[in-house]
Amino acid sequence: MKTLNSKIIYVIDLTAETVQAMFELYSYYYAGTDVTTFQTDLNNKKWVILLYDGQQQLRGFSTLTLFETLYANKLQRTLYSGDTIVDHQFWGQHELARAWIRFSGEIKAEQPLVPLYWLLIVKGHRTYRYLSAFCHDYYPAHDKPVPQYTQGLMNQLAQEHFGINYNSSRGIVSFQKPHGHLRESWSQIAKNVKKRAEVQYFLDRNPNYERGDELVCLCELSQENLKPHAQRIFLSGVNKNESEVA
Repeated sequence: MKTLNSKIIYVIDLTAETVQAMFELYSYYYAGTDVTTFQTDLNNKKWVILLYDGQQQLRGFSTLTLFETLYANKLQRTLYSGDTIVDHQFWGQHELARAWIRFSGEIKAEQPLVPLYWLLIVKGHRTYRYLSAFCHDYYPAHDKPVPQYTQGLMNQLAQEHFGINYNSSRGIVSFQKPHGHLRESWSQIAKNVKKRAEVQYFLDRNPNYERGDELVCLCELSQENLKPHAQRIFLSGVNKNESEVA
């Protein structure tokens, strides 16, 4: 099987050639976007995880930023995932997930006593299913209500960062200026996949995903909330950061 390698760099360190390769890969799967919108969104992020094959061809990426906010008079830190795509020839590989989880552990180690959350807005069921693969508790979910505290935090974060594009009653971000939607050839869902409870729930909550609507999701990134495999990778990032500081 072809394998991928990852590296994480600051967005400001990206070359023009890499940004162009990122946009070309993104636009292969997403319609309704343009290079200016893509570049603007990219410039609002701090880091990017880049995935390369053995010939050093770009095969995927995910953009990230970190922000702090006060909620209920407590400091909260939040990792926000932006544009994310992996070449379909490499679906099923987990290098992006490993790199992301390890990096989140490094971020957690910077301020271990401050809660760290993962905020993402989801316009596809594949991304939504990452939550159940990584975390015990994530929201919204098909099998549990959203706690009042978590719902309030989700609303505050979404309103701060998406403004009038966020509909709090639906938990949906619908950009007035389109940010892209899956091309029809990639948005279709196989019948056996559609039967999964989390997939059906995503479709119920975000029925206009094919038009680019995005479901606001949140989970805490902590040792206790991560499932065993993700937890091990997360802790490797925590320990890496702690050893470098020491």
